[in-house]
Amino acid sequence: MDSPRTLICGSLAYDTIMVFPDRFARHILPEQLHLLSVSFQIGEMRREWGGCAGNIAYNLQGLGGAPVVMATLGDDGVPYRERMDKLGIAQDGVRTVPGMFTAQAFIITDLDDNQITAFHPGAMNASHENRVGDVERIALGIVAPDGRDGMRAHVEQFANAKIPFIFDPGQGLPLFSGPELLEMIDAATYLAVNDYEGRLLAERTGVPLDSIARRVDAVIETLGGEGSRIYTGGRALSIPAVPATALVDPTGCGDAYRAGLLYGIAHGFAWEKAGRLAGLLGTQKIASRGGQNHTVSRDAMGALFHEKFGEYLW
Repeated sequence: MDSPRTLICGSLAYDTIMVFPDRFARHILPEQLHLLSVSFQIGEMRREWGGCAGNIAYNLQGLGGAPVVMATLGDDGVPYRERMDKLGIAQDGVRTVPGMFTAQAFIITDLDDNQITAFHPGAMNASHENRVGDVERIALGIVAPDGRDGMRAHVEQFANAKIPFIFDPGQGLPLFSGPELLEMIDAATYLAVNDYEGRLLAERTGVPLDSIARRVDAVIETLGGEGSRIYTGGRALSIPAVPATALVDPTGCGDAYRAGLLYGIAHGFAWEKAGRLAGLLGTQKIASRGGQNHTVSRDAMGALFHEKFGEYLW
């Protein structure tokens, strides 16, 4: 059976990650912050494929799903297009914005795991130019972190088209007021947040997360190493974490989790099963650096799911 086409609205980005083989504290003097001028010689540098839409689509494609990316790229986006072509990921909703760079993050990490990050949104700020209705045969979707106007527009367009979708405010949450967030939640079918975002959402809206759950079909809250919790039908389902083989890099774990959710929803899984698949994907991801360097194999994931939970996935 063919997987339902799932529209992934979010960012595509390049992440340049640099490791400073020392500690920032030795080079930044607190009493001289008003005259800050520092230079760090980097010992290690790598460039990763990033962005929420790219990470989610990568995982969903590996599971055998049918992701369709909706995102914006700049003039430097050709390598990302070529990568998605190679992976077989549909790009019906990808637009190139002339005269702009693709969204990029430059991250310097020191030996204490402190980070200095510079983020340039670039073409991401034109995401509102993409329209959900321009992509055919979509059965399910997600609105992941992206340009502010794009997130607002895509929530409205999914709702107007009566296409079920996950609202995943993520790092974009601080861009919106409490009333705006409640408006978008009320338009959504599902809401996905991590525990920190859940607390921030409750603070900004004045509505506790368990009460927000009554406004949608389900609220999915990830809890890091503690697993996840799914609020649905007046219940709170606890999904246990699966221990990772290695704790290497959490970047993209939330996106991997969301890919598992989307696959489960698209194929009618019970929430416990969808949550377990999502958590297992996050566990696989954390053992690799970057958001798209881990291997996602449908057969391997099915075997691992049976090993961990004694249940067949497919």
